Amino acid sequence: QVQLVESGGDLVQPGGSLRLSCAASGSIFEIHDMGWYRQAPGKQRELVATITSGGSTNYADSVKGRFTISRDNAKNTAYLQMNSLKPEDTAVYYCNAEVSYRGRFAVYTGDYWGQGTQVTVSS
Repeated sequence: QVQLVESGGDLVQPGGSLRLSCAASGSIFEIHDMGWYRQAPGKQRELVATITSGGSTNYADSVKGRFTISRDNAKNTAYLQMNSLKPEDTAVYYCNAEVSYRGRFAVYTGDYWGQGTQVTVSS
């Protein structure tokens, strides 16, 4: 059906930058909303940022002004540019997408998650 694969996680010093990517593949008909979520140890998964197919964005207050979500619809890929990283940004970052895909008899819509990529901010 559909797979989401994240990449770009790494160890970075406070104040540094990283760019995460999320590539969708499979029998994709259309990708609707895409988003990034994160989960720190011992905490619940939380919203980081979302973007609609038309490019409208939404951010968690904790990342506004530091993170930028974008997407390339031709490549079925979403990005998260993270600047001015803080230790509290340390978490596993997950990509999420609502995707319509071609089934055998019709087009179906489902909600998909990637496997996650680790971001560690530490000196």
